[in-house]
Amino acid sequence: MHSTKTSILALILAATVLSVVSGAGLWAQQAGQAGASSTSTRGSTEESHGVQLSSIDKTCKPCQDFYHFANGEWLKKNPVPAAYPSWNSFSELAEKNREHLHQILEKAAADANALPGSNEQKIGDFYASCMDEHQVNEEGLKPIRRELQRIDAVQNIHDVDSEISVLQRVGVNVLFRFHSTQDAKNSSEVIGGVDQGGLGLPDRDYYTKTDEKSAKIRGQYVAHVAKMLELAGDDANKAAAEAKAVMALETKLAEASLTRVERRDPDKLYHKMTRDELQQLTPNFSWEGYFTGMGYPYIDNLNVAVPKFFEAASEDLQAVPVDDWKAYFRWHLVDATASTLPDEFVEEDFNFRGRVLQGTQELLPRWKRCVQATDRELGEALGQLYVQQYFPPEAKARAQEMVNNLIAALRDDLQTLPWMSEATRQQALAKLAAFTPKIGYPDKWRDYSNFSPDRGPFVTNLLRGRLFEFQRDINKIGKPVDRTEWGMTPPTVNAYYNDEKNEIVFPAGILQRPFFDPNADGASNYGGIGAVIGHEMTHGFDDAGRKFDAQGNLRDWWTPEDAENFKVRAECVQRQFDSYVVEGDLHENGKLVLGESIADLGGLTIAYNALEKDLAGKPRPTIGGFTPEQRFFLAFGQIWGANDRPEYERLMANTNPHALDRYRGIAAPSNIPAFAQAFDCKAGDAMVRPPEIRCRIW
Repeated sequence: MHSTKTSILALILAATVLSVVSGAGLWAQQAGQAGASSTSTRGSTEESHGVQLSSIDKTCKPCQDFYHFANGEWLKKNPVPAAYPSWNSFSELAEKNREHLHQILEKAAADANALPGSNEQKIGDFYASCMDEHQVNEEGLKPIRRELQRIDAVQNIHDVDSEISVLQRVGVNVLFRFHSTQDAKNSSEVIGGVDQGGLGLPDRDYYTKTDEKSAKIRGQYVAHVAKMLELAGDDANKAAAEAKAVMALETKLAEASLTRVERRDPDKLYHKMTRDELQQLTPNFSWEGYFTGMGYPYIDNLNVAVPKFFEAASEDLQAVPVDDWKAYFRWHLVDATASTLPDEFVEEDFNFRGRVLQGTQELLPRWKRCVQATDRELGEALGQLYVQQYFPPEAKARAQEMVNNLIAALRDDLQTLPWMSEATRQQALAKLAAFTPKIGYPDKWRDYSNFSPDRGPFVTNLLRGRLFEFQRDINKIGKPVDRTEWGMTPPTVNAYYNDEKNEIVFPAGILQRPFFDPNADGASNYGGIGAVIGHEMTHGFDDAGRKFDAQGNLRDWWTPEDAENFKVRAECVQRQFDSYVVEGDLHENGKLVLGESIADLGGLTIAYNALEKDLAGKPRPTIGGFTPEQRFFLAFGQIWGANDRPEYERLMANTNPHALDRYRGIAAPSNIPAFAQAFDCKAGDAMVRPPEIRCRIW
């Protein structure tokens, strides 16, 4: 089971909306599309450090419309670029980092003297093969012809089983997911894990919802599958019939899958079994043959995340015709490699994934797509060069100091919480003391010696990379947990908390303006990166994180009374977000965004307490007309300035555990009396939640 929370955003990739890592992160990151240049004013050279005064719209009143007060001018000047579904502070910084990575990769690709097997050679060749659009178009489907022919040769259920293992090894999402996982109840051990999967739409609800927009998207998806299969060589009638078969099969899988809300409960995802027990659960699938085919026949203990899914999948293997499985395999192979195939595949893939699902108008320039691809497949090789140039040791030291200050503030808070008993308090303090902060980049870099990209067809390099990653992951099974491993690459503009390792992780990519600026006042930094750090720490005590102990074991360490106290307070946050309207009759799903929203509230509260502690006995200057407390909340509000396309907002609301930015920017402050005090807000103002509905946990 995966429990890393990618707390600011969740990664949108190809067919599904996935967490960046197995846990809680800060930002729902847009990796599928990125945009061209923006007219952004935030962070420009003429601006003061910290809070950006030019972003503020003073025609708005902070107590009534704080979001537009903090961001109104920025929102007017920063429409969503054509190649983006959304544009925000994270996008701006990600663009800056992407430019840095671009320079590194162009230099590596041009280096004819790079030592064979070196990081420079690997990233240079991988990037160069991606950029060689002429070769991609000339090669056509030849690099995956062998895979397509193997699928065509499938004759029976035994062949179906075999093909599942072959495709999964190269990252093709068919039927279910197999991976290594930390044993949630024995956090020092790595076991095998199997989980629901196999869908082409972003979420199981896209197959089951009956509203008009969901039905329309399903129709567009079937047309998209048919078009892609036609491009792969099928005639139009055959492709249309295959697309319908794919939809029927995926609908069966969706109906047997847990919802995203259900999956937020770690107890529902832990079902440890032996291989024999799993075989009894799925009599129509040969696990012995599967693991032998994977090259890992010794695997015995596994976590079966969703047993009912595997029961249904076993029945589907018997009931669904072999030809339908072949169509399903062909579709998922083409879908998984579409970004590496000739232009007509790329355009059709973008038409559905970008235009239909996210509202994006233009395809990302090829160099940006190739930078993203290199970061995904060789992220720590590329990351080593990135941190050497853009993350000096003093930046890491300053970030570590901020983390220490936030940990101290949370420790103070835990010691004085009026609703928590002493028994639970001591366990909570022990968990906090066991936190492992990771700052900037790994102490031990990933070894890519078994991944050998060259300047041949890009799709071949991509499949090699996925096979390398699959083998690297599965090789962990049966070994002690490696607590030095990272779940994000160093340039990533995000952060996360991992329940099972009890760690908070802040990549170098986010430790810069506008989140962290060593030349800014303390209030701006505490409202920016301080709230980010507090957010990730609070994930250790959110509705899911609180179920893991100091060692990362899934264990109930709360007294019944404290657990009930927490539940009541969490339900307040849930109700608050349920009330927020996305569009029409679509609201935020309070249960889905609960963990991230608890972390926002807790993180902002803890960061404010840390600021007040830091300011004690010091001068409190007014800067730009704003007090330190006002600048603290403005810095937080400006993190969440965003313009979103309507299609993207619907996608987020349906699939993402992070609420829309415009609500994240106001929800937590409206619950905190210090905000009202800072801006002299009165009872009845929109940003002052009445005491009877005010949410407070930490």
